[in-house]
Amino acid sequence: MREPVALALGAGGARGLAQIGVIEVLEERGFPIVTISGASSGALVGGVYAAGRLREFDARIRAMSRRDFIRLLDPGFRRAGVLAGKRLVESMREVVGDPLIENLPIEFTAVAVDLQRQREVWIQNGPLWDALRASFAIPGVFTPHVVNGRPLVDGGLLAPLPIAATRLSDATRLIAVDMHGWPTQPPGTPARQGEAQEDTDAAPRGLVEVMSRSLDTMQAQISRVQLALDPPELVIRIPRDVCQFYEFWRAAELIDIGRHQATRALDEAGY
Repeated sequence: MREPVALALGAGGARGLAQIGVIEVLEERGFPIVTISGASSGALVGGVYAAGRLREFDARIRAMSRRDFIRLLDPGFRRAGVLAGKRLVESMREVVGDPLIENLPIEFTAVAVDLQRQREVWIQNGPLWDALRASFAIPGVFTPHVVNGRPLVDGGLLAPLPIAATRLSDATRLIAVDMHGWPTQPPGTPARQGEAQEDTDAAPRGLVEVMSRSLDTMQAQISRVQLALDPPELVIRIPRDVCQFYEFWRAAELIDIGRHQATRALDEAGY
């Protein structure tokens, strides 16, 4: 049996779904995952896995069309955020249930940010969906989520790759999944004949895309610093151009990309 693994799952919008494929490959290779920390979409995937419901979540999200996903986006009707996020959470709660974090079979930490105190918050107890909703509350997109009387927002603001939150475990190895890997092809590379190409490195269009690209740029830089200061035993990188941050309806494709990237990284590391 392989040595126990701690898993740090990064922030990256829809790209975070690739981490489902990463976890699947780790399980298939016999790595016992004993603790997980996650920020934003990394918290979502990690929390669902820690609750033992990843397969059910995988099946649900693969089956969602673009129209299905858009129907879950409920307006916030407040200046604090465009979306309330209630429909989205309720849809996922139907699949995962509503457990307490301290009762999960795998140790789990959701990372969020307290804007008033300007610091990371590690949520390790209480209702799972309160923690996840806080961790993926992208400023300007989702309204902040109140946990223990404090309004919290997306953990990716300060910890897009929450390595520190994972170091407290007894695991022998730490594996981190970075959402800001090199693009699959250089910007401006022409598509092959008969193939359509979506250049996600092209100039952003619209307010939401400018906001998301700005946040992504900041997260990429912070992730580089985190990896340099506290390098894990293995980094699995998801290319930054595999999708736009909101394209959650491309789940099947993204999960397959995660499987491919995990397989390649593990093979190269001799695992």
